[in-house]
Amino acid sequence: MVSTKEAIQEIRAALSAARMSTYEAITGVNGDDDTSALGLYIWNAQISGAFLAPLHICEVVIRNAISDALAWKYGANWPWSSAFEMSLPSPPVGYNARRDLFDARQKAPVVGQTGKVIAELKFVFWQRMFTSRHDQRLWSHKLTTVLPHLDLTQPYQQLRKNLYDDLEALRVLRNRIAHHEPILSRNLQADFSRITQVIGCRSGETANWMLRYQQVTQLLRDRPTT
Repeated sequence: MVSTKEAIQEIRAALSAARMSTYEAITGVNGDDDTSALGLYIWNAQISGAFLAPLHICEVVIRNAISDALAWKYGANWPWSSAFEMSLPSPPVGYNARRDLFDARQKAPVVGQTGKVIAELKFVFWQRMFTSRHDQRLWSHKLTTVLPHLDLTQPYQQLRKNLYDDLEALRVLRNRIAHHEPILSRNLQADFSRITQVIGCRSGETANWMLRYQQVTQLLRDRPTT
């Protein structure tokens, strides 16, 4: 039988001392048989997993909303529209939305497979659709049509910027989860509220449906005391 102390050291070594040091610093580990850092580590893994379903729904909902706006402007086959392609930025360094669209189209070689292109485009592609370069073409006309539950007392430019900022926060959260990094220092309740609000801008029923089945709320209540 492996003792508690031996088991802790074996798990710590398997995960790496460098990785565990973050959790040990937070919990103030006291002795080799202190399991509090491992408890916090597994909670971070659990809450990260719990966020994936709401993030999934949020991304699908927002990209479908944007696709509806693009279909209004460029037609149902908007991924193959040269006018849309040329409207996208194509910087020599950094993220290139035009190249992202081209690469996504390569995986859907038949014109008309818009849904397949949508699935291939990166999250950042959708986020950056909410920049001012698309205001006159799209958002001055269609923002509150495709996202009908936005606060109509605010100008569309502010609403569009708010969406960009919300998606940036969620993109960072999503990337940390994908790379198995700690998220426990974030305001996770604010992150979850942000996800719910973005979904709700499109569909209140969808937001409520997500809330009925999500596990984030319970895990936030069960966070280990540190």
